[in-house]
Amino acid sequence: MNTRKSHILIIDDDQEITHLINDYLIKNGFRTTWTLNGLNIKQLLRENNFDLIILDIMLPGIDGLNLCQTIRQSHSMPIIMLSAANSIADRVAGLELGADDYISKPFSSRELLARIKAQLRRTQGELEHDRKNLAPLQQIHFDGWILDRNTHSLIDKESVAIPLSQREYELLVVFLEHPGRILSRDQLMDLLYDKDCDSQDRTIDVLIGRLRKKIELDPRNPRLLLTIRGGGYQFKTKVDLV
Repeated sequence: MNTRKSHILIIDDDQEITHLINDYLIKNGFRTTWTLNGLNIKQLLRENNFDLIILDIMLPGIDGLNLCQTIRQSHSMPIIMLSAANSIADRVAGLELGADDYISKPFSSRELLARIKAQLRRTQGELEHDRKNLAPLQQIHFDGWILDRNTHSLIDKESVAIPLSQREYELLVVFLEHPGRILSRDQLMDLLYDKDCDSQDRTIDVLIGRLRKKIELDPRNPRLLLTIRGGGYQFKTKVDLV
């Protein structure tokens, strides 16, 4: 039986780094496509079914942050961003626009490989779960929304589907599984990233902000996903499992 190779898109204008990443991933059993800019991103997404994207922030033409935003308008595969500048502002901006992880240059090939495998375990593990569990939990209903667990999409009251990134989907599922419970940043970091939460790390806060923009009528004054001072976050609405 043939096992499908995960297909990874590499977008980086540094040709030497791009070739090094490309060769290393091929040696480790991945299928790859690479490009030195994102000008043809829509065509690449239309013609391929990528499992993950490695995206450099500093690109000619369309920079990585704008490219990340463009990808997220229609696709939910994991995005790992690369940056030569270890900038908190760049990291936060990337996460706000839909990136799932962030690595500062220079980095080791082994670290990148570990990050890739971690992201793919989450996405492919969810797909495998859906295959084995054909039905019992296809949809979750809350406050007029429907979360479709097959497509990882939110469906609003007008039946319009809103795509979620993998991390947004995972975060929403955590809250839907624990309605009314206060979850700390440390707990959420452990559940989503399997690591401790640094006091300066805004990853969870940024992810909460992204999710609020999709489910709240007024994200600045949320009524579903509440901030509990000194406690964490609470999802405060009725949840129906179908």
